[in-house]
Amino acid sequence: MYTVPKNSNRETAMLIGLVTGGETRIQVEEQMEELALLADTAGADVLDSIVQVRRDIDPATYFGKGKIDEIINQAIALSCSLVIFNDEVNPNQLKNVQKIAGEDLKVIDRTNLILDIFNQHAQTREAKTQVELAQLQYLLPRLTRMWTHLERQMKGIGTRGGPGETQIEIDRRLISKQITKLKTDLKKIEKQRYTRISHRNHEYQVALVGYTNAGKSTLMKALTGADVFIEDKLFATLDTTTRQFDIKKGLKVLLSDTVGFIHKLPHDLVASFKSTLREAADANLLLKVVDASSPHWLQHLATIHDVLKSIELEKINSLLVFNKIDRISDPSVIIEIKTKYPDAIFISALNKLKFDNLQDNIIKIIEQEYVHKILEIPYAKSGVVDIIYSHLIVNECKHLDEFIMMDVQGSKGALSTVIAKLKE
Repeated sequence: MYTVPKNSNRETAMLIGLVTGGETRIQVEEQMEELALLADTAGADVLDSIVQVRRDIDPATYFGKGKIDEIINQAIALSCSLVIFNDEVNPNQLKNVQKIAGEDLKVIDRTNLILDIFNQHAQTREAKTQVELAQLQYLLPRLTRMWTHLERQMKGIGTRGGPGETQIEIDRRLISKQITKLKTDLKKIEKQRYTRISHRNHEYQVALVGYTNAGKSTLMKALTGADVFIEDKLFATLDTTTRQFDIKKGLKVLLSDTVGFIHKLPHDLVASFKSTLREAADANLLLKVVDASSPHWLQHLATIHDVLKSIELEKINSLLVFNKIDRISDPSVIIEIKTKYPDAIFISALNKLKFDNLQDNIIKIIEQEYVHKILEIPYAKSGVVDIIYSHLIVNECKHLDEFIMMDVQGSKGALSTVIAKLKE
């Protein structure tokens, strides 16, 4: 039983989870705790939670008719307005359970809940487009007659069909056209994003990735001083924020904060957000941020690795950063983590604890990757010197009779930019 404070302006929910296949009851119970946080973020107070153990998933109702009847009766007795599955449920199962629940009790699954949260938190045109695309891809196979209003929303796109065409067929056609349009819009937005960030190839790029609510935005603010939105909720921010900061004299870094990951993150959502996650794809270094104070940190780390693998970013150089150590009162917790991950870094982004160690490790990796070169700049090209000082570390500069000799180091991209300028 969860004890989330009741609020008359919020919905009331019952959570239901199933232990089957390769998952243990402990794993599912942890997922249910997270599901309760998701429900709270979406605007629902959780009144009860039920976990059932079954050998196989029931093809008609997921849990089995008898158990579903029991769940629905209990939800009604508690005056719940919402029943939430811990897993993604197929359209037929959802339809059957909704029929049993009746018109006054809404039934949704984990995917629908996460999509709703993303819809609430999307701010930019890109994020809103990504979320709408994921929502429509989720809804298309789950169509009911409730979607007839789309014809009005879409201003007549896909008018009513001829004799014999059902309303659901019309709605399906309308949504399919909208999906095509959104995919086209996203390609345009992604092209604009690429144009906007293409000039960054001379900068060393670091991306923050991690489980939602691990403190990435707080770390971003602590490192760069950026005025970013911070809230102690899941998926408080969806849009990627990028800021430049001087990590060392003569060494500039671009730091990007990306959308948080979560267990069972919907496939369509990951696919839709790939353009946003390009910030991570283009990074030279990933900081994998984990909430060390969470009892589920190991599962969170596994999810980070799974998501990075799914978007083919697992081979990018990375540092493992355990955040929120200020919340840990038992020293054995940190000892246990250090035993498993001896090369990890432990910090508190909120209190800036151990920040020197974090920055020293970032600098060490950058300098290992940087290219060292001696440049000879003709005096006729002396205007390039300012560019060199802006984008490279200058170890030595000598004004000789015929040219300026500069001993520099920096990223391959930055050096390529300088060399191209010298050849113009």
